[in-house]
Order: sequence, then C-alpha cells, then structure tokens
Amino acid sequence: MRPHGDPSALGMTMTTTVDRPLRIGMVGYSFMGAAHSQAWRNAPSFFDLPMRPEMAAICGRNATAAMEVAGRFGWQSVETDWHALLTRPDIDLVDICSPGNTHAEIAIAALEAGKHVLCEKPLANSVDEAEAMTAAAEKAAEAGVRSMVGFTYRRVPAIGLAQRLVAKGRIGTVRNVRAQYLQDWIVDPQAPLFWRLRREVAGSGALGDIGAHIVDLVQFMTGEAITGLSALTATFIKERPLPESTSGLSGTSGTEMGEVTVDDAAVFISTLSGGGLATFEATRFATGRKNAIRIEINGSEGSVAFDFEDMNILHFYDNNDDSEIAGFRRILVTEPVHPYVKAWWPAGHLIGYEHGFTHQVVDLVEDIAQGRAPRPSFADGLRVQRILDAVEKSAADKSTWMEIPS
Repeated sequence: MRPHGDPSALGMTMTTTVDRPLRIGMVGYSFMGAAHSQAWRNAPSFFDLPMRPEMAAICGRNATAAMEVAGRFGWQSVETDWHALLTRPDIDLVDICSPGNTHAEIAIAALEAGKHVLCEKPLANSVDEAEAMTAAAEKAAEAGVRSMVGFTYRRVPAIGLAQRLVAKGRIGTVRNVRAQYLQDWIVDPQAPLFWRLRREVAGSGALGDIGAHIVDLVQFMTGEAITGLSALTATFIKERPLPESTSGLSGTSGTEMGEVTVDDAAVFISTLSGGGLATFEATRFATGRKNAIRIEINGSEGSVAFDFEDMNILHFYDNNDDSEIAGFRRILVTEPVHPYVKAWWPAGHLIGYEHGFTHQVVDLVEDIAQGRAPRPSFADGLRVQRILDAVEKSAADKSTWMEIPS
C-alpha cells in the first residue's frame, strides 16, 4: 500500500502547473457539499499541486439554494440537472455529494462520459450497484479516467501515522481490533424523519452512514481484510415526525408520523485475514458522543489507539520498552514529518475535521496528474459494500456467520 500525505515524501513534482486546470462539477450542496467545496477551494492555497482545481459548476435541484452555496464558496456556475455536467466540455471531474440512491446512476454516466469521479461513501446502496460502478470504473481506467470513493478519515494525520506504524511492523502481528463510531444526533424521538432514516434513499442507517467508515479504516490501518462476521442491528425509534418538506407544515407536524426504515445501531464481530479478531459498533444513539471514532489495534509487539474527538492525538504502546517506563505514549501529530501536516501550521497548531477533505483533494489531484489509480478505489468501496450487506444478512437471521468473498 503506497503512503499518503506529504507529497515530497512520494517523489511528486512540487511545481504548480498553473496552465493545467482540473475543472470540477459537483452534485449536491448540503453538508457534504460544503465540506467538499472548502476542500476544492483551499487545497491549492496550501499545497503545491500539479493541476489547478477550478470550481466550474455546482448542481442541485433547488436553484436558489445552489446559487447561495455557489456564492459563498466561489463556484462559477449553477446547474439544476446533473446530466448537464456530462455534456459540458469545461467539466473534467464530477464530485458526487448527493444521497446514496443517486450514486450509481451519476457515477456510471460520468465515467462513460469520460469524466473523472469522486463519489461520497458508502459507494452505493447495494452490492449490485457497487459492482456496476466498479466495473464502469475499471473500464474507464483503461482510457485514463480516474475514480475515488470518499473515505476521508483515511486522510486524518493521526490515522495516517497509525497506518504507517502498523505497516512498519511497530506493533507486530495484529491480534485484536476494537472499532466504534458513536454519535447521538437522533436520540430525540421528535427528530424528524429525514432522508438518512429512509432505506430507499440512504440504503441503511448507522451501518452505512458511519459504520462504513470504521469498516474501511480497520482494513486501511491494518492492511488486512475482514473475512467473516456475525452481526446484530436494532431500530430504537420506529416512527418519527414527518419533516416540513413532507408534511407541508412549518417545522414538524407533531401528529403526522412516518416509519423509520433503517437501523439505528449495528454491532458485529469479525475475523481478519491475518488471523486476528475485530469488533465493530456503529450507533447514532450514544448519548453524549458527538463524533467519536474510536479505534484500538493491539499487536504482538505494541498497540495504537485513536479517538476522533481528540483527532490530533495518537496513543502508541511499544511492548519493547523497559517495564519501568512502559506505557501508552501520547503523540501530538502536528510535526512536519507527519502525514499532510507540513503544508499547514507550525508544530503544535491543531487542524480539524475539514482538513481531511482537503487532503483527499490533494491526493486525488496528484493521482490524476501522475496517471495513477487513486485510493480508496471503487473496488475498495465495493468490498466495504459487501461487508455492509453481510452485516444486514447476518443480523436478519440472528445466528448466521457470513463469509466475505475476496
């Protein structure tokens, strides 16, 4: 697995080619649209890139809302139909930030139109969709058209450092992994039934929304694959108030209710390709936890531990230390030698959530310029999709051990 981060460490060309643009058309303008917008805008201000990102067009069904976002972030034009991006000669890359039920159609059409694609996670709402997307990506790659799925937490410097330490053998053979993604934003039963709580739009609930991240991170950080699993899921709040867009009333209706058709929480145990064991927990009902991604990897020679709510810190234990001074080492991951950090602030000056999206842009632009296959690829996204599918099938049976195909 090739390293990510400081471009100079990868032997990349560091001179900005200002006459070689990469013109972006983005679909979606809400939460992820804002995160991606700031990344496209900020990346060339801090990193020397071999291509110049140009924010050519933003696309959304609500023209007024799309124009407001375009004005705030500097998009040059607005479209209300994503098909228009595919016929515009001034669009080189389509960035998909829309709900999961749109990913396959947009991505496949964009790739067939010769546009590079960045697609938010999870890659799709089903294995069949993800397989079709991966096949389209592999065919497009033969003509030099690149694609990437947006598992941005790979680009957190502390997670990148953990991956490097594991790859270098600093913790030895991986024995145990514990991975959690904990949020609490729908604990209130009066929170409205918006699209992330509807299977036909989101595909799944906590499992796909946040569980996909820790599935990807464990495989990325360990360099191993999840080979089998057994799972449980639960939906705690079965009905919620319909939102304004559905009820036609101001705010939520208070009486008009709709069915929640996704999971609120998912847990599963699994095996890893290197012989270790892993446990996973994804829930949006961890009261008091806002965005706690907690991953601890225990090996034969040491351990690493990370919590995104303290995202600039990595804890590292070296089992070879003298017992008199042995203990978890608290590493402030803000040194120029750490992944991505050199381009930002002096050591000790912290970075935040949004920086992962900027690092994603940096890696993608470098890969496109150098003619390399970006990671995580659509094939990586397909593997995650197969694991999510196995979790749902195992949970439905409540006793089935699911093998994950290689």
